[in-house]
Amino acid sequence: MSIEVRIPAPLRKVTNGADKVNVEAGNLAAVIEALNDAYPGIKDRLCDESGALRNFVNVYINGEDIRFLDGLDTLTKSGDEISIVPAVAGGY
Repeated sequence: MSIEVRIPAPLRKVTNGADKVNVEAGNLAAVIEALNDAYPGIKDRLCDESGALRNFVNVYINGEDIRFLDGLDTLTKSGDEISIVPAVAGGY
């Protein structure tokens, strides 16, 4: 088994339309690297120049917000489900 990553609609052009992809990695940072290996350029959309997640990108592992876990160092294991959720803002 591997880790399932749910891809939001705005990033699907990078994943050739795939809404879910599978990777194998030991932590979230390695998941992002594996995604970038398979889909070049996706890391630039998720992370800033220093390698930190961009402010408007929310990531959940098995429904838990990584900001309340160990951020990019959060450990991952086979069977985990990762959701990438772009922040939504608005108003009138």
